[in-house]
Amino acid sequence: MNYYGEYVTKLIEQFGKLPGIGGRTAQRLAFYVLNMPKENAEALAQSIVEAREHVKYCSCCCNLTDVDPCPVCGSSKRDQNQIMVVESPRDMAAYEKTKDYRGVYHVLHGLISPMDGISPNDIRIRELLARINENTREVILAMASTIEGDTTAMYIARLIALNNDGVKVSRIAKGVPVGGELEYVDQMTLATALRGRFEINTGKEPEEDEDN
Repeated sequence: MNYYGEYVTKLIEQFGKLPGIGGRTAQRLAFYVLNMPKENAEALAQSIVEAREHVKYCSCCCNLTDVDPCPVCGSSKRDQNQIMVVESPRDMAAYEKTKDYRGVYHVLHGLISPMDGISPNDIRIRELLARINENTREVILAMASTIEGDTTAMYIARLIALNNDGVKVSRIAKGVPVGGELEYVDQMTLATALRGRFEINTGKEPEEDEDN
């Protein structure tokens, strides 16, 4: 039964489509928005529309941005020859808050996960390999210490070793909790993990993906 009418029901349904939002939370969010002053609700709606229209991927690091290149890639104060690879823009933001890293980033927008149907071709690995050149000094693999994070890190490390001899590939230290999400780790732990990174022994070469 439709208890609230067409418009409220539609609003609840839209909030319910967001990740991690259940039915009760969707209702609370909908009622909160409906009780906001009209100008605040209009500002929220306008911000969503403007962000959707203007935000895009940085052509260099694949971070979300409204300018291209993004502020980090476009900064002359950043070390362009040191690249930190992260899973998401949230992880990049977490490392920026430490103020302990002065290189640039590459955002994968996901991790390899065969169980979820996510292959290397579904994330931004190809773009990463394209930007590594003879001037690249180090690639830091800063994904979370999960099965998916470790699998992705080893896959990327082996590809870099195969195609870019001489580029140092390192992994952040295990100060980050195993299975933990980087965006929830405190800044001191992240900084310590970065300083304690270790070089990866790539071992055997990766199998070529059929779509490459």
